[in-house]
Amino acid sequence: MHEEVDWLILGGFNLMRRPADRNKPGGDANEMLLFNEAISALGLVELPLYGRKFTWSNKQQSPLLERLDWFFSSISWTNNFSGTSVFTLTMETSDHVPCLVFVTTDIPNGLVFRFENYWMQQENFLQIVQHGWSIPVHHSDAAERITAKFKNLRRVLRSWQSQLSSLKANIHNFKLIMSFMGLLEEFRDLSMQEWNFRSILQDRLIHLLKQQRTYWKQRGNIRWVTTGDAGSKFFHANATIRHKKKFITFLEDQNGTHQSNHSVKAILFWESYKERLGQSEFQANATRFKFSLTGFRRFGLPRSPFHSSEN
Repeated sequence: MHEEVDWLILGGFNLMRRPADRNKPGGDANEMLLFNEAISALGLVELPLYGRKFTWSNKQQSPLLERLDWFFSSISWTNNFSGTSVFTLTMETSDHVPCLVFVTTDIPNGLVFRFENYWMQQENFLQIVQHGWSIPVHHSDAAERITAKFKNLRRVLRSWQSQLSSLKANIHNFKLIMSFMGLLEEFRDLSMQEWNFRSILQDRLIHLLKQQRTYWKQRGNIRWVTTGDAGSKFFHANATIRHKKKFITFLEDQNGTHQSNHSVKAILFWESYKERLGQSEFQANATRFKFSLTGFRRFGLPRSPFHSSEN
């Protein structure tokens, strides 16, 4: 499941996670193991349950009580609504305990400043930076002065960013207009003004696509640093892509035929390198190999454990 989407999954799973989820001995340990593995594989975050420990009862005189109802959320939900919790209510006619989910958060929705690399491709970026950096500050300490200057620059860049139009929306609008121009060209020839207008649009679209590539390159680096080395789906997806890039799909033999079978490709590699490197012929001692002690000492190497004197 997608980690960046806010969602909840809850209900009666009819499964337990541990032996302590049952008031009497018993339970299938294999089912518990498989259930926990599925939770881990899907990246589910369990919500805390307050009130009763068990959520199901067989309602017998000596009742069997089990925890069969579970409540999970995504990582994004946990970060955005950290105060989410579950409370048990009074069991009435059902054999399951009704539960109530409270959704709250204690994290303020403050704006986090992030410098975007594609800003540097804007025409007036340097002027904005010079303006923000040249704002006078009144501090005698050097560290306080540089800190104040960075704060002013951040405030100016944030204000300037709010006035920039959406990069995604601009690219969509440019492509839409160029698509309309292409349809128009199917019915009649474009005038000189229309042709020049489309040429200007193409140049501008290329500039916007370069900015978009810079934007996603920065996002890719950030995500790789945070989750690239983890055994996550993101890591496995990148490993699969690298494997596909390095995999040789076919080789062409001397007859010009494409060979995709693994054993045939191995033979073609072997024959090709054998022709380039030649074939060496040697005769080994019938009983043992002889390694030169002088050769090991020449390179400062210790006496070979395979060294033996000539019989």
